[in-house]
Amino acid sequence: MIRAVTVDFWGTLVFEGPAADDRYRQRRLADFQAILAEAGLSVSPRDLLRGYEASGRELGWVWAQNRDVPVARHVTSLLEGAEAGLSARVAPGTLEALIEAYARPALLAPPRADEGAVEGLGQLAARGLLLAVVSNTMRTPGVALRKILAGHGLLAPFTHLTFSDEVGVRKPAAEIFRITLERLGVAPAEAVHVGDDPVLDVQGARNAGLRVIQVVAAGGASAEADLVIGGLAELPEALARLGDAA
Repeated sequence: MIRAVTVDFWGTLVFEGPAADDRYRQRRLADFQAILAEAGLSVSPRDLLRGYEASGRELGWVWAQNRDVPVARHVTSLLEGAEAGLSARVAPGTLEALIEAYARPALLAPPRADEGAVEGLGQLAARGLLLAVVSNTMRTPGVALRKILAGHGLLAPFTHLTFSDEVGVRKPAAEIFRITLERLGVAPAEAVHVGDDPVLDVQGARNAGLRVIQVVAAGGASAEADLVIGGLAELPEALARLGDAA
């Protein structure tokens, strides 16, 4: 019996690759400079850019271990990369403002959502299935991704949301799926993961003991996926097929 469905964020619920986070760099750095200046801390654009790049290298190393850090760590790493000791000179209120400025650019021009997501997920929730998001974050943290989902009318169906920056582990590690299923009170054999990436989603979920439905708009389907669909409008029927085959 299928009791729960976990769903990826990037490339499944919404469309704009996580790497597109870097297009928000200019806005982040301009906001940082203004906030720091208001707090009496003068930091040049060149130094802030150096800090941004240094934080990116640190994050890349962490992410390569399938681990993650809170968004506050992104900010302090950026500050230290810009000027040694700068993070210690930033007052708590200023740090909160910087964290908010770091998180918000994606909210100004949110990525588009799967057009069939509201209907498809609504049908699953109406059937009594437990729904959860399981997603890696990049520079845009989970707190912002929740707001993006809410803006698209996609937050209500989910019982739980697991974002890597909040739990410290990233797909394809099986641990992020297990954390989610434990919070749902569901065994892996009773859950199906839905996502687009053949490694992060398909291999990751299968290693955690879940069945997998891969969302592939055009080509690139994994042979390890149990089923392949073109979009979330097809999800209710695909789950019914999986349930019948069990």
